[in-house]
Amino acid sequence: MLLAGIKSRPSYTGLVLDPQARRHLILAEGEGALAITELAARAADDFLARAAILYAASQPATDCAQRLAALGADTCTVFPTIPTLLVRFAGILATATMGTRLYVSGTEGFIGEVIQLAVAHGIDHRSIVTEHRGSLARRVQCVHCKGITEQVTTNIVRCAHCGANLLVRDHYSRRIGAFMGVSADAEAPGELPPIEERFR
Repeated sequence: MLLAGIKSRPSYTGLVLDPQARRHLILAEGEGALAITELAARAADDFLARAAILYAASQPATDCAQRLAALGADTCTVFPTIPTLLVRFAGILATATMGTRLYVSGTEGFIGEVIQLAVAHGIDHRSIVTEHRGSLARRVQCVHCKGITEQVTTNIVRCAHCGANLLVRDHYSRRIGAFMGVSADAEAPGELPPIEERFR
């Protein structure tokens, strides 16, 4: 059963500019690009001159990449996949200086992966400005084999690694960047609650 009010459940404040930041590092994927264009429209004139945008398009046909490039940020790099974006992000974090503010927009899974990497480089997760855009599909970690199953939209999912039937909980691990999945039929193998689409 999914429960409201789980304290570990992430909340996203929306992209709000930090006027005190010396450098703005902005990461987005898919529909997260729209949050960046909206932020740029209401920001001070010198914002983009101090901004670096890293973007991974979720669909090749989208025009979001062109919109971001047209903003005129100091740098705007488009990546073919999220993993390649994350590799570049890790390199930037290794040389980032004080006064850099991190902004992230996109799906919950993407935001979780970025925060996980940022925390590993010493950034406090509370200082990262986030906005959820796009699908509600979840990254789910199987508590039994520790494997991650991506793009989960149902309350019950078969683990992509060990095959266990998992109940997708609202408990979220920031360290892993995923929701927890526990055996849905541990007491009566094969007997599952109704499978429902919940995270579209």
